[in-house]
Amino acid sequence: MTVIAGTVAALICAVLIALIVLGVRGRVVEYERGRAVSAGMKVAEDVRRRPVRGAVGAPHGVAVQVLDARNNVIAGTPGRVSGPPMATFRPGAATGFRNAQVLCPPGGLHGCHWVIEFTVRLPSGEWRVYAAAPEVPWFVSGGLLTFVISAGLLLVLMVCLRTWRTVDRTLAPVDEIRRELTEITASKSGRRVTVPENRDEIRMLAEAVNATLDRLDAALARQRGFTSDASHDLRSPIAAARTQLEEALLYADDTDWPRTARTVLQTLDRLQAIVTDLLQLARLDAGAWQDSETIDLAAMVTIELARSDRSKRIVPHLQEGVQVRGDRLRLVRLFTNLLDNAERHAESQVDITVRDDGGVAVLEVLDDGAGIAAEDREVVFQRFARLKDGKARDANGTGLGLPIAREVAKAHDGTLKVEDSDRGARFVLRLPRES
Repeated sequence: MTVIAGTVAALICAVLIALIVLGVRGRVVEYERGRAVSAGMKVAEDVRRRPVRGAVGAPHGVAVQVLDARNNVIAGTPGRVSGPPMATFRPGAATGFRNAQVLCPPGGLHGCHWVIEFTVRLPSGEWRVYAAAPEVPWFVSGGLLTFVISAGLLLVLMVCLRTWRTVDRTLAPVDEIRRELTEITASKSGRRVTVPENRDEIRMLAEAVNATLDRLDAALARQRGFTSDASHDLRSPIAAARTQLEEALLYADDTDWPRTARTVLQTLDRLQAIVTDLLQLARLDAGAWQDSETIDLAAMVTIELARSDRSKRIVPHLQEGVQVRGDRLRLVRLFTNLLDNAERHAESQVDITVRDDGGVAVLEVLDDGAGIAAEDREVVFQRFARLKDGKARDANGTGLGLPIAREVAKAHDGTLKVEDSDRGARFVLRLPRES
């Protein structure tokens, strides 16, 4: 910011210096040429009244020469009384004098001069009067150039210092936020950055950082809870299988080994189901995504219902042409999880509905069981969360089916909720419909 401000200030100063120098030069040029014109006209009037010879007066720095009809120098300022003429051009007849010319240099002089010529008509012929003033350099004078450049540099320095102080004072809260963030780690979660009192962009940044830290703490809490629950659910079947095998080995002769093997296999089946669900959740959390395709929900439901026999009566209410864009395998997993859950809790029937709701694709799975209490409608979507009724109906459940279904819905920019129904649990999936 300081470099940018200094650069802009330098450019502005450069333009101002150029304008000042050009303006002053224009005034000085006008002044110097005016002196030459005045001196030349005065000498021309003297020549017209009486013969002029020898030295003539003129302002300091202005050179004047008088030439007779034979182009002989007969008068002039000191140093110009003799020698070659300063110029040879002649004035126009209509104006009485020719427009001035810049000669580099005029005769007998050094450097460029602005020269003007006057004609005086006498009985002896036409006499000429030349008046010359030094050309003003582009910088006018060394003193002026030094002054304006020094003033410009001083102004740029002041702008840089002021900008540096302002930026440093403005960004001090940002530096404090950065320092506090470097101290906040996973082991020190719960800390928050200081929110400035001024209601400005820095305060908004601090509030956004704190909100991010809130979400981070919530995610860490969920991760810790998930890890704890996962370790518990994984440890239980492992411990059960180990206990069964140790007991069988202690009484090897009295053990029914085929029965023990079947029991251990059932335990391993539960362990495999948990691991499979955990891997599925890990893929969803990592955002792993397959190529999406257009899926007709009614056709998908019909195909999945035909794949396997169900213990409860399935009643489909399918509207054709309700299409969504997504990963077919994941949507099938979502549907089968909802269907397995509904079949587990239904008394005798499960209703499946596919319909369009104002441009939104809706998939409903409704069972005729006891339903879910209002306070438990979000609990069922927590990982490893299992209600008492669910444990009683299926002791081998993992508690990950519904959380996986909701994560799949989120991955497709949709929602999955438990909504009101006259009887049973009504799970409603809403996805953006493909137009």
